Amino acid sequence: MGPLTGVKVIEIASLAPAPFGCTILADLGADVLRVDRAGGGGLAMPPGVLDRGRRSIAVNLKSPEGVQVVRDLAAVADVFVEGFRPGVAERLGIGPAPLLGINPRLVYGRMTGWGQDGPLAQRAGHDINYIAVAGALEPVGRAGQRPHAPQNLLADFAGGGLMLALGVVSALYERDRSGEGQIVDAAMVDGAALLTTFLHGMHANGLWEGERGTNALDGAASFYDTYETSDGKFVAVGCVEPQFYAELMSRLGLDEHEQPYQLDAAAWPRMKKLIGDTFRRKTRAEWTEIFADSDACVSPVLSPWEAHEHPHNRARGAFVEVGGVLQPAPAPRFSRTTAGHPVPIDHGGRHPARTLTSWGINEAEAVRLHETQVVS
Repeated sequence: MGPLTGVKVIEIASLAPAPFGCTILADLGADVLRVDRAGGGGLAMPPGVLDRGRRSIAVNLKSPEGVQVVRDLAAVADVFVEGFRPGVAERLGIGPAPLLGINPRLVYGRMTGWGQDGPLAQRAGHDINYIAVAGALEPVGRAGQRPHAPQNLLADFAGGGLMLALGVVSALYERDRSGEGQIVDAAMVDGAALLTTFLHGMHANGLWEGERGTNALDGAASFYDTYETSDGKFVAVGCVEPQFYAELMSRLGLDEHEQPYQLDAAAWPRMKKLIGDTFRRKTRAEWTEIFADSDACVSPVLSPWEAHEHPHNRARGAFVEVGGVLQPAPAPRFSRTTAGHPVPIDHGGRHPARTLTSWGINEAEAVRLHETQVVS
């Protein structure tokens, strides 16, 4: 039973960030009910990794009865999450005002790219746009090359879904003291900007002044980079501290005292070539074995499809199989309120009337709503 056991969450179906946030809540024990949009050409989500741990119903949000179903569910929920552009939930009749009017203790989570206000609030965008404006994209890339988008991890998931989950949990904690719910405005551009806090601190102290790819932690330093091995794979080197750098030199068979000072930036290109030439003499597996019991901070660069095979990940159970699909396990971990093993969406089958009844809807009314396709 996870730490959020007993918390009831309504999730209006959307893409990527909000579902990831609700997956975190479900992993931690919350009872998450996803509401797909039916009857109006709206978003109907196929089963996938980001919908584990939920039950689901499809509701016609363009009908007054469908809207009333959502309001009735919100009346007994702890959390409501939507990922519409600003104003859409209001037009559907399920915005914060009516729902908080029905249930003043409700935590209303809003997941958007640009936030609920500001010049860009109504504009379309994706992860790459949000991190561009947040200042999180420009520093990523090699020297002399254009910025390189790090997939859609920074805004969609770290700055978006994860921040949404944190905001929801924080609002629930505050509600225990005040007795009142509130709105959580989770904007991916805000979250992505927050992720650059460390860079701002480095810059303020004169430690991050160079162009992209010329600083110690963005690929310029010989002791903080990736190197190709003889089989065309890669290892990651991150030996920032001098004692760890000394260990790297020793394991590579290089005499540290014959090499330039570790922090001599002018010598980094030459050291990169030397270290790179050395790593290319053996395979990734061979180097992994050489550095297995070392503090040199050298790790194999694994693909997402290899990571579950690493002995450390196996020992920690960092990956689990859910519905026949291998995927990351819930995190973080708790000593008492251990989260259960995730299950697929609608584990055991989709039963709209039964689901409505479990959420407090009168059984006869639940059956009628299902039979009339208000809930399908």
